[in-house]
Amino acid sequence: MNILVLNGSPAGNESITLHTVLYIRQHFPDHNWTILHVGRQIRKMESDPSAWEGPLKEADLILFCYPVYTFLAPAQLHRFLDLVRESGIDLQGKYATQVSTSKHFYDTTAHRFIRDACGDLGLKYIRGLSADMEDLLNEQGQKEALSFFRYVLWNMEKGFCEPETPKAAPAALTAADPAAEKLDVPAPARVVIIADFSHSPEGRLQAMCERLKNRLPCPADIVDIGEFPFAGGCLGCFNCAADGTCVYKDGFDRYLRENIQTADALVYAYTIRDHSMGYRFKLFDDRQFCNGHRTVTMGKPVGYLVDGALDREENLRTLMEARSEVGGNFLAGVACSQHDPDAEIDRLAETLCFAVTEHYLPPKNFWGVGGLKIFRDLIWQMQGLMREDHRFYKKHGFYDFPQKRRGRMMAMYLVGGMMRSPKLKKKMGGRLTEGMIGPYRKVLEKGNAGEERE
Repeated sequence: MNILVLNGSPAGNESITLHTVLYIRQHFPDHNWTILHVGRQIRKMESDPSAWEGPLKEADLILFCYPVYTFLAPAQLHRFLDLVRESGIDLQGKYATQVSTSKHFYDTTAHRFIRDACGDLGLKYIRGLSADMEDLLNEQGQKEALSFFRYVLWNMEKGFCEPETPKAAPAALTAADPAAEKLDVPAPARVVIIADFSHSPEGRLQAMCERLKNRLPCPADIVDIGEFPFAGGCLGCFNCAADGTCVYKDGFDRYLRENIQTADALVYAYTIRDHSMGYRFKLFDDRQFCNGHRTVTMGKPVGYLVDGALDREENLRTLMEARSEVGGNFLAGVACSQHDPDAEIDRLAETLCFAVTEHYLPPKNFWGVGGLKIFRDLIWQMQGLMREDHRFYKKHGFYDFPQKRRGRMMAMYLVGGMMRSPKLKKKMGGRLTEGMIGPYRKVLEKGNAGEERE
């Protein structure tokens, strides 16, 4: 396969983001990799279209690679996309994805920008990797990078891509046929579909749930929360803060932990009502505060079955993604009655199976990182009251306070002092950049040394 890397970083070969891609390339050498430094050489790209038109035409997969600059991709990459649009080159049907590095400040808007640009160009987009700048320097980050690329290859093999952004009015709702053969794929042990059928016209949501259940090659339970005998909504009384026991005696806290949270994957099914999932789902969510601020289902993939015009509900779509990010869950997909529910449900079933069997969990983006830091600081201050939360956060290493990295802080003071001296700054020349990129090169060198030993 021909893979074209569009490196949008002005740093060129010294790009930290590019080193993540080079690490991936090192572990997938059977493909033909071409790198264009469009960020560093944008003037050349403007004056010589032949430098990039040929590689674009030959590519099977286009990989956008860039650091996040001020909410979006660097201006140089914007300009390159202008050139591609102006050229009229036909990229219809090719696959595209992206790799970015940042400190996760609005990586979400940067990734959406690239996704929308791919849609304009007719590219089949696969969800990208948003890595922390330092992820490649640790084992977990390296694992996530390789896992991400396996996910990309799996999607290409299956012919999957993210749904296009609708450009027309929503289609009429249709009911999905529940009769379908089970998938011949590796199976997770158990999936739970949590549904609210209270406002499902003509049983459409029930049909969607049944189709998903019938397609999954494993036990799947459908839990209708409309039938659970809730004694009331969350009172905010903090009775559960000490030991996780709810003040209500309706048994929901026990049922939640024993019947729902024990699943390997979770799917939420609802009909859009008043721009939300409806009252019953909000009641279900609020009562989950018996878990406090503990992300007890982290690592488990989640999906959604939605009956209604989801394209019109930007806030609701944001809520679903942010909810999975903060919870530490991979969002395996959203199947909506608005489009082609049969195909979307089938894809969701396959993606859930892939995510469980491959343990696929990409790093958090801005919503996940930012949201967890807010809770981190809250629980640290209130640990005397929220003891269960505190134990959970401590056990899982959520207390990653930057002020504890005193060695790094002192090093930055030293570098800052040197940069304020014109003589030292001149003497250092480009060695500051070399010092920044050096650790990433060592990761690649370590990989090369391992291959030679083999």
